[in-house]
Amino acid sequence: MLSDGFHDVPAGKVAMVVTFLEMRAPQLRNVALPQGLTFTKITPDAETYRDLFRRVGQDWLWFSRNLLSDSALTDILNNPKVQVFTLMKDGRAEALLELDFREDRACELAYFGVTPTLIGTGAGAYLMDRAVDLAFAGEIERFHVHTCTIDSQQALAFYQRSGFRPVRQKIEIADDPRIHHGYDSALAPHVPIIAP
Repeated sequence: MLSDGFHDVPAGKVAMVVTFLEMRAPQLRNVALPQGLTFTKITPDAETYRDLFRRVGQDWLWFSRNLLSDSALTDILNNPKVQVFTLMKDGRAEALLELDFREDRACELAYFGVTPTLIGTGAGAYLMDRAVDLAFAGEIERFHVHTCTIDSQQALAFYQRSGFRPVRQKIEIADDPRIHHGYDSALAPHVPIIAP
């Protein structure tokens, strides 16, 4: 257990405060689908998924799925208890909604976000309403998500406005993907790079 006070984070790493949130009953904002968008379920292959994952999350250093092998990622995407949805605009996927029902009586909002093309359009609020509908259609007791301090600075407040309640926090330390995994060093300027 960590004691109070400051703790060193090794060079080449990023430290994140991770907030876990949950929703025990559906809460909808009843947001209309923005014009020009289509909500659809997809079954992406690993390459297609990684492209969407990158376009939605690279500014926030999303990296976990990029570290998986193709076969490990494909196993997740092909699992019948994992569902992936998107918002299509002009024939291109511009959002990522991934629901994971592999835990009994629960659903994890595993990945959620929109590309820069849709930020500020109301698409995220619409997509969250669909997430809540789909999650609770699975007869769950708990819908949960987590976010962290390297994610979008609006993420935590967005989840809370959507009806999620914070239930715990953890500290996560991981390799900085800009140093160890080839991410552009200009990404996530709100997270300093401490090179080894």
